[in-house]
Amino acid sequence: MRLEDRTVVITGAASGIGRATAERCAEEGARVVVTDIDSDGGEAVADAIEADGGEAVFYDLDVTDADQFHAVVEEVAESYGLDVLVNNAGTGHPGASLENVDDSIRDFVIDVNVKGVWNGCHAALPRMKEQGHGSIVNVGSLASILGLPKQAAYSMTKGAVLNLTRAVAAEAGPYGVRANTVCPGFTDTQLLEQYLAQRDDPEKAREEMAEEYPLKRLADPEEIANAILFLASEEASFVSGHGLVVDGGFSTC
Repeated sequence: MRLEDRTVVITGAASGIGRATAERCAEEGARVVVTDIDSDGGEAVADAIEADGGEAVFYDLDVTDADQFHAVVEEVAESYGLDVLVNNAGTGHPGASLENVDDSIRDFVIDVNVKGVWNGCHAALPRMKEQGHGSIVNVGSLASILGLPKQAAYSMTKGAVLNLTRAVAAEAGPYGVRANTVCPGFTDTQLLEQYLAQRDDPEKAREEMAEEYPLKRLADPEEIANAILFLASEEASFVSGHGLVVDGGFSTC
């Protein structure tokens, strides 16, 4: 098992990529710490993992609250240890030209997508540096490497996540800590459903989106989870500061 006796903290783990990652890590022997602002959903994920024979615990966590993030990480580290942090929690915004994006929406996206990742790294790094090992996996996006039209705020934040990851990798590497980013293409999650719901014909929009990919389909959350699992594990022991693009070939077109 690739994560046997390892403790993995995952943000935004109540659904989508986060849930799939929690389940895959548990299958690989990890003690999974499920965190989310959705308490009911997060507890359900932890309960399902335990029912399947895995080990999981749920913590309520708003990633924009730095004090809460530090408290959760400290409690987890003292109780279970801390080997991997997956900064998965994120949000999007309705499609709009940059000049039409309200400041409050911009600020909220920055708070979740950038400050949330910063808060996680800020909380976990002292412990990981002190113990001399650790892996941080941040969830970026195709928008980390491509500017998406009418998604300026989202693109800005996901670009920041990738470069923050590089900075963390350069700084923490001498302490035995790795940091990487997974950059998924469009994935079949609630966030995608919210994005498609803005279209006149969501199902047609989904089909047209899939046609833009060389593989002619969108990603399943489990496919992104597998990439996260690889970067979290010792199979990626010499991979750090990397943005792993998991986009079905979209960025090659």
